[in-house]
Amino acid sequence: MYIVGLGTALPEQRYTKADCWKAFEASPWFARLDRRARMIAERVLLHDNGIDARRLAVDSLQDVFAIDPDTLHARFLANAPALATRAARRALDDAGVLAADIDGVIISTCTGYLCPGLSGYVIETLGLRPDVQALDLVGQGCGAALPNLRMADALLASGRCARVLSVCVEVCSAAMYLDNDPGVLISACLFGDGAGAAVLSAQPHPDKRRIHWKAAASLICPAERDALRFEQRGGLLRNVLTLAVPKIAATRAQQVLDRVLAAEGLRQSDIAGWIWHAGGRDVLAALRDQIGLALEDLRYSATVLREFGNLSSAFVYFVMQMALTEEAPGGHWWLASFGAGFSSHGALLQVE
Repeated sequence: MYIVGLGTALPEQRYTKADCWKAFEASPWFARLDRRARMIAERVLLHDNGIDARRLAVDSLQDVFAIDPDTLHARFLANAPALATRAARRALDDAGVLAADIDGVIISTCTGYLCPGLSGYVIETLGLRPDVQALDLVGQGCGAALPNLRMADALLASGRCARVLSVCVEVCSAAMYLDNDPGVLISACLFGDGAGAAVLSAQPHPDKRRIHWKAAASLICPAERDALRFEQRGGLLRNVLTLAVPKIAATRAQQVLDRVLAAEGLRQSDIAGWIWHAGGRDVLAALRDQIGLALEDLRYSATVLREFGNLSSAFVYFVMQMALTEEAPGGHWWLASFGAGFSSHGALLQVE
């Protein structure tokens, strides 16, 4: 499988941490939450947490604090198909292919639910063929991009598709929840909205860098499920985020990396480029310490995190796009994501 086109999309509205703090102070929630919760929010939003700004699909930050099931569902319905379609169209343009050339479309999200799924909206708006193989993947959280891409690899390997469109879209502002739990508060301060897409082909692009998907592996660890997950409470998605997540993420990421390197007869020193899902500043620090990475190895992930926040499943498309735009050196690249489950995924790419 070859990655022959990439596209990303964001809401227009950019909000800094200071903007978010001022809006929180002015909201009804400031008085509803206890003093400790307000102090946590202040520390996260007014000190360096690795994030400077986020894009959110709201016209005003006051809209973020209207937290009820109907409002959040309407926000997801209004924005998820639009962001997914915009990212997908840019990926098609980058690949130089037409909508009619796509044989399969796979869409992942965890921040909202639609039936029929998002794939139908993207098929309609992009003008994909009505006989396209359409798959909607849900419930895989921040790690969803890699399972999505592995499904595309399987469709291509089967011979049933020549080109597959992969899309991950998250409207995290449609999954808002606030209470006094530190993990809930930190989540509310970390996540942004966005979409990423890739065109995958059985053949490389004739006029672009060759990005060859070589091998992949995943680990699913149900015993660690409660460390990171969404739960339903009062008709709302409530993000469970625990202090154990950075260590778990780094440990499992190391195991997946070691497994693929061993299978391919490679060493870690053979990796020339790193495309990491960031999670957050503490996750990046844990990855650096566990795997023995240099700050330069995490540069693209840290830059995307600082400007856009944690974009959940869409994040790695932005990191890969940045690495390619800045003409990062070729060779073996490592692409990795992790999230709810607890799940950890990685893929070895050969970039020329």
